Amino acid sequence: MKTVPEVIERLREINAETRSPDGVRTFNRVYLTVTERVLEGLESPDCPYEDREFMAQLDVDFAKLWIDAYEAARRGDRVAKAWAPLFEQRRRRGILPIQHALAGMNAHIEHDLPLAVIQTCAARRTTPRSRKVRADYASVNRVLAGPEAEIRQSFLTDIQKHADRHVGPVVHVVSAWNIDKARDLAWVSIEALWALRRFRFLADRYTSALSDTVGMTSRYLLTPL
Repeated sequence: MKTVPEVIERLREINAETRSPDGVRTFNRVYLTVTERVLEGLESPDCPYEDREFMAQLDVDFAKLWIDAYEAARRGDRVAKAWAPLFEQRRRRGILPIQHALAGMNAHIEHDLPLAVIQTCAARRTTPRSRKVRADYASVNRVLAGPEAEIRQSFLTDIQKHADRHVGPVVHVVSAWNIDKARDLAWVSIEALWALRRFRFLADRYTSALSDTVGMTSRYLLTPL
């Protein structure tokens, strides 16, 4: 995959390959919506991004990390610890769709996004310290705001279907996760990995620890009813 339309085509194929109830499919549908909105911005005459080419490549590099995780799980191969909880509990009863969606967003934003930004910056010979890179990173928050609001609205519907004493703790868990804070934390990881890029051993250690930490948060988000 080299273009955003190709990414969207593969995400649609994943939707077709999976069947509900499936937490992996739940997250993929959310991610497809976000990617379609990114493409709308890239193709708009009033493109909201300062560096259209950078954002297009970042979107592809970012998506590949999710798709690679999906393909690895489908083959029965080991996936990154950041992604393991979603795949392990994709069909577990007692977990609401909102939990699967947020666990996927947590893994993709806090683990995959830093790796993708570093990869794209290196490929395009720029740096996270560039004003354009930082501005475009911030602008994606607006793209994500709509789908996240829709996800949380769907949670209210699920609450009505599961209106019992077991839902309370899940409400607390879901409310505790915030996409803006997740992207702020991801930016800290971007800065750390960029500083460590010439020290391969330390960068690998940091990436491994990041995957472990993100995976723990996802397991918390997937607390069953």
